[in-house]
Amino acid sequence: MLPEELRELAAKVRAQRAEAQFLEVKAAKDGCPKRLYDTLSGFSNQDSGGILIFGLDERAAFRAVGVYDLHDLQKKVTEQCNQMEPPVRAVFTFAEYEGVNICSAEIPAIDLAERPCYYKGAGKVKGAYIRVGDADLPMTDYEIYSYEAYRKHVHDDERTVERIPVSMLEQTRLERFLNDKKAERPQFSLLQEPQMLEMLNVTRGGIPTLAGIMNFCIYPQGIFPQYSITAVVVPGYEIGDVGEDLERFMDNRRICGTISEMVEEAVGFCKRNMKVKTIIDPDTGRRRDKAEYPLNAVREAVLNALIHRDYSEHTEGTPVQIDFFKDRLEIHSPGNLYGRMTVEQLGVARPDLRNPALAVMAESLTGAENRYSGIPTIRKEMADAGLPDPVFENRRNEFVVTLYNGTVSYRSVSSKPSVVMESALYAVNGPDTEEMPGEKSVQDLLKFCAQPRSKTEIAEFMGVKTLYYAMKKYVNPLLRSGKLVMTLPEKPQSKLQKYYAAGRG
Repeated sequence: MLPEELRELAAKVRAQRAEAQFLEVKAAKDGCPKRLYDTLSGFSNQDSGGILIFGLDERAAFRAVGVYDLHDLQKKVTEQCNQMEPPVRAVFTFAEYEGVNICSAEIPAIDLAERPCYYKGAGKVKGAYIRVGDADLPMTDYEIYSYEAYRKHVHDDERTVERIPVSMLEQTRLERFLNDKKAERPQFSLLQEPQMLEMLNVTRGGIPTLAGIMNFCIYPQGIFPQYSITAVVVPGYEIGDVGEDLERFMDNRRICGTISEMVEEAVGFCKRNMKVKTIIDPDTGRRRDKAEYPLNAVREAVLNALIHRDYSEHTEGTPVQIDFFKDRLEIHSPGNLYGRMTVEQLGVARPDLRNPALAVMAESLTGAENRYSGIPTIRKEMADAGLPDPVFENRRNEFVVTLYNGTVSYRSVSSKPSVVMESALYAVNGPDTEEMPGEKSVQDLLKFCAQPRSKTEIAEFMGVKTLYYAMKKYVNPLLRSGKLVMTLPEKPQSKLQKYYAAGRG
């Protein structure tokens, strides 16, 4: 970073009065902060790394207060960097800003194979952190495990489950699968059936693998209840919204069975709950029905959620979740993107497979191509249907696919850590949609939120009487669109929560 860039960044922080996913501010007027380990770990463990700025005081509205001694500060920060495992190599920049000296320390991301970076004095379990919004949170056992599993090439779909004997696998389905493999490779038929099952990762040492159970067991959820799908239809825009009769869900179902059975039942659930538009061709008079979401896109999203979800012991209590809302369909899969894959690379780069054995089985049993075509198919199907681009989000401990149904205006933005993914802004579109503020009102509110504002301040500015109405009509839609951003995204219900216009300052 050049000194001029540091001054520009400091000015932006002052105007915005907020830290960010990649940015942390420390005063350092009276000495070096004694505990930087959490932030050093959090920045090192995210792909973008991060920047520490010394010399701005958060408690004084981010006013420039300067640092006590540039040389000593650099020395002591470096000492803390050397207490990390692996050691952190910070890059320092000095600049004069508003009459005082300030300093930045750029913290590079460490390679995925070396994560998690943690403070040696606390150990890996207590000393590893992850950056969430502008906070550094302790890594969960699962997050630490996911790095270990990737580094050691552990595939949880191949772990054995001794409670299930081979006799509990559905023989007709298993025989059909083996016959398909024999047809593909004629010499494969020379093997004995137990040998075939071993080579195809259905069993290990005569004991069924998790992949074998999820594809062939008569009732996999008898031993893994949450390796299932929960599907709900919400009569509103968020979980918790209720209908006219105070119903929380218009449809609610737990979907069980093998991978292929769950896919078919989940697609059926979605089809049953979709709105269907009837279109009459004015020239021919022919009738054509158009579903709210293209079924092929839904099917691919459900397949991806089941095949690529995390199946480790850490996620045994978490099902795949399908949520229908008035404006969108969300499909949540436990476990974030595996390995080096990023959201930007989806459908472009060849990913590492979290569950290779399960994926190969699903190719035969569900028609999944296993050719990295699922994401492109979802995008193409949505485009062909004239619907907004799908949104893919790599959240903490889960991956989410969101399909919008066309009752929104939508525009894509960068998905870098410093930018919140824009999704949609409601438009007036028939009796089921709520009336939203006019464009002038939205722009006025965004200008007002050039500085972070509380719920009360926003309600007063918009001239509404209740905080609930202000949140529902103004703030929540703008949050969904990415036009407003939380100062405390990891604590959405915090009393200290404020909102500011994205990109302002």
